[in-house]
Amino acid sequence: MKLRVGLIGLGEQWQTMHRPALRMLTERFDVRAIYCTVAKLAENAVSEFQADPVDGFEAMVHRDDIDAVLILEPTWLGHLPALAACKAGKAIYWASGLDFDPVGDAPFRRCVEESGIAFMASFPKRFAPATLRLKELIATSLGRPRLLFCHKRISSPEQQTFEQTRSQMRSELIELIDWCSYVVAGQSESVMSANCLPSDPWDYRALSLRFNTGRAATSVELPAAAAEIWETPANFATSRESTAASGVIGSRTPNDPPPTNGQPSNPSPSAVTAQISCGNYIPAKWQEAIGFRPPAGMQVCCQHGVAFIDLPGTLVWFDDAGRHQESLDGETPVGEKMLGQFHRAVTSLVRNLSGLEDAFAASAILRAAEQSSQEGRRIQMLS
Repeated sequence: MKLRVGLIGLGEQWQTMHRPALRMLTERFDVRAIYCTVAKLAENAVSEFQADPVDGFEAMVHRDDIDAVLILEPTWLGHLPALAACKAGKAIYWASGLDFDPVGDAPFRRCVEESGIAFMASFPKRFAPATLRLKELIATSLGRPRLLFCHKRISSPEQQTFEQTRSQMRSELIELIDWCSYVVAGQSESVMSANCLPSDPWDYRALSLRFNTGRAATSVELPAAAAEIWETPANFATSRESTAASGVIGSRTPNDPPPTNGQPSNPSPSAVTAQISCGNYIPAKWQEAIGFRPPAGMQVCCQHGVAFIDLPGTLVWFDDAGRHQESLDGETPVGEKMLGQFHRAVTSLVRNLSGLEDAFAASAILRAAEQSSQEGRRIQMLS
């Protein structure tokens, strides 16, 4: 089935992601109408896809030859195009920002849920080849994640306003939160942050997010020499006997926090911690500094190994057999995967709104991190 779609806005990722994807998926998508406030960009797209230019989103969503709308950039219109599409019964692909207010945007969420339409939020990091390959390795070789480090270094033009910088940072953080949630495949339990105050300069934000996967953790096998490093006077004898007998440390692992007052701590047996940060502290004019020794997009410490990801397609991982490196640049591009998934969502008989729910959940976590900064305590997330 070929979907007849209308484009609302074209956005920063039009040339690199959405345009190439639509060109490749002509057997699934037929672009019928385009609404964009940038006249030259709209003119080029209309000519390329042989589509009709329209003067407003209301006129587009009420056309009989439109099955779905792709909202590809955030604008001052906010949720209005999506609300209009809901009322007209048109499916929505949403790439217009993920910073939802769980309270203030509740009417929007309710409108989507009650409309009966297919809705898909854009999460590019989920569909990156390296992410999908990591999920395979977690299921087969690396084992359950225990600790994640996720950092994004960005630069903003000097002429960018405070609100634009704030919006960019918040969007990046929400994507990173969702990315970690997707890799862990668990429910967020609590969050803590010391520098997410809204009044602080938007140059750096960091938070510690704890997940509960609902699965009991298993011991991590370590060589005897490595085992001794993690022994303490309080549990030396017990740990030494356990290691000598089985080669497994049952009470202490490298990822456990140090014991308090000579007693080993007892973290939640299925808890996974993610350290998430986003930095905008290097001026855009220092281009060489921005690209100097960038950290891995994500580092994941698992039961049986550790993996390093650089999006979209580089994955390096280590286990008992040594180093493994995979380059996945030849895989299907992210844009094609996302639009292919949207096509399946629209044509499927089973409705799936998990993307909308996940976007609201990630936004709620960021707001809880801000609350943590203000109150100086870890915030428990509501299940």
